[in-house]
Amino acid sequence: MSYRNRTAALASAAALAGSVVWLAAPVARAEVVDVNYQCKTPIGDKSAVSPIDIKGARSGSGYRITMSWQKGVSSSPVELGKGAMTPSATIALGGADSGTLTVTGPANDAAIPANTPIKINDLSGTYTPKKSGEVTFTAGVLTIKALGTTTTCTPTNDPGPSLKLDVTAARGGGTTGSTQGGGSGSGGGAELPQTGPDDSAVALGILGGTVLLAGAAGTLWLTRRHRSARAGH
Repeated sequence: MSYRNRTAALASAAALAGSVVWLAAPVARAEVVDVNYQCKTPIGDKSAVSPIDIKGARSGSGYRITMSWQKGVSSSPVELGKGAMTPSATIALGGADSGTLTVTGPANDAAIPANTPIKINDLSGTYTPKKSGEVTFTAGVLTIKALGTTTTCTPTNDPGPSLKLDVTAARGGGTTGSTQGGGSGSGGGAELPQTGPDDSAVALGILGGTVLLAGAAGTLWLTRRHRSARAGH
């Protein structure tokens, strides 16, 4: 094999390994969706529209789902001091899965003045799929607990999914958790959302590329050794 051919073989092996890794990345389609919330508060009904953004990132055998509000919803007739308000929400699952995922987050880190829209911090939860395929994530009920009261805000405009994510179920299926009727979910702090490649598929792609590169390098070494042996005679 000529030097040019050996170089081409090595380049092809590296390109093949890279293409395997690229194809392993899960497909995610996120869209900011306006949600019309109708809120039941201790002092009467209120309404507010907020754009909702949902993102997913691979996390172990599941996916970290983060829900964001771009505008405040509801309000309080009195000031809510730091740490006085705790939010949580549900996300409806569709497509290859069903049920709801519960997402939670920290209490307000600053006082909220009276009669102003309540800004909701990012809420997160871990989703473990039971089936592989495209799963949709749609904003559900928002619950706000403050000063011993509970406010529930329900979407009334039948919003579409804020996220469509191609997921891969873990071996043996999902585990039970705070998800009802679908994969599992658990609360946690906010986390920068991003959609990354499937860890196991990436490892497989890298391993495959390494084997191909090692084979090409071995062929090159044997060819040089054979030529050296012939020159010695």
